[in-house]
Amino acid sequence: MRKVFFSYLFLFFSLFEAHLYAQKYVILASSFDSTHVPPVPDYSLKDTWAALPDKEDAADKLPLKSNLKDGQKEAKVDVFFLHPTIYTYTPKNQYLWNADVNDAELNAMVDNSTILNQASAFNGSGRVFAPRYRQAHYYSFLTKNADDKKQALDLAYADVKSAFEYYLSHWNQGRPIIIASHSQGTVLAKRLLKEFFDGKPLQKQLVEAYLIGIATTADTFENIKPSQSAEEIGGFVSWNTFARKFVPPYYKDGLDKAVCTNPLSWKLNEDFVSKKENKGGVGLKFTFVKEAADAQVHEGILWINKPYVRGRAFLRTKIWHRADINLFWMNIRENVALRTEKYFSQQ
Repeated sequence: MRKVFFSYLFLFFSLFEAHLYAQKYVILASSFDSTHVPPVPDYSLKDTWAALPDKEDAADKLPLKSNLKDGQKEAKVDVFFLHPTIYTYTPKNQYLWNADVNDAELNAMVDNSTILNQASAFNGSGRVFAPRYRQAHYYSFLTKNADDKKQALDLAYADVKSAFEYYLSHWNQGRPIIIASHSQGTVLAKRLLKEFFDGKPLQKQLVEAYLIGIATTADTFENIKPSQSAEEIGGFVSWNTFARKFVPPYYKDGLDKAVCTNPLSWKLNEDFVSKKENKGGVGLKFTFVKEAADAQVHEGILWINKPYVRGRAFLRTKIWHRADINLFWMNIRENVALRTEKYFSQQ
C-alpha cells in the first residue's frame, strides 16, 4: 500500500520542470557563445507554437472527471501563455544555453507537462496561444556568471517578443489579452508587459496578467498594479507556493518583497483560506482533484498544508513550485472567466 501511495504522489507532483532549487543540477561548463545558438524560430509555422486555437494540442485538454468544456471557439479574449523551464538536462547537441524549438523530444516534454497541466486552465474563456521559444537552460538561473545568464535570457526573450509581434499582426485584431506564465515564462512575461503594455496603448486591452512562480514586486511596472480582488482587471496576480511554516533559503533574494496573491480568495491579505474554497486541482493522469489544497499568504510567499490527496501523510515536500498552477487549476479557470466578464462589462 505504501508503494502505491508513493507512486501516486510521485506522478501527481512530478509533472513539470526539474525542481527549481534542486541540490543536483546540470552545470554548463562552457560560457554562452552567440555563434552557437539554435536557429531563429519562424512563428508563421504552426509547429513553432505549442498551442494555437485552430490546431489540436495539449492546451485543448480537460481533466478527467471534470465535466468541463473547451471554450476556445466561443472565447472573446486571447491568452498568451509562456511556459516554464523544461530544458533542465544535459544538452544533447551543440546548443548549450538555449534549447532548439525544433527539438522533438523536448517539445513533447513541454506539451505533456506544462501545456497540458498549466495552459489548459485558460481554455475555458480564452483562445490559448503558447509559443515555443529558445528557452534558457535551467542552469542560467544558477550560474554566478551574470553575463551568461543575461545572454541566455535575452535570446529567449527575443523569441517571445517575435512570437507576440506575430500574434498581434495576424491574430489579435483588437481582442482583449490575458498574459499568463510560470517560472522562466514569468521572467519573460514581465519584460513583455513592460515593453508592450505598461503605459502603452495596448494596456487598454489587458484583462489581467497571471505572473506565477517567480517573485514579482508591486513596483515592477509603472502602470500595471497588483490586483486586490477577484474581479479587478488590468493588473497582475502572482504567487510562489511552499509548505506551511517553511521559508526557503533564497527568501531574501526577492520573495520577501514579492506580491503574493491567494489564488483561493484573490486577495493580498494573510487570511487563511480552507480547502473548501478550492474548486479543484489536477493530478494523476490529468485527473480532476476536488479541494486539492488550502492556502495562506505569509510575508510574500504562499503557504499550504500538505495537499489533500491520497497518501498525503507521506509527503515531505517543502517547495511546491511545480504545483503552483496544478493545485489551484479550477480557481484560476473560474477567475479568468470572472475577470473576462468584468472586462466586457466596463467597455
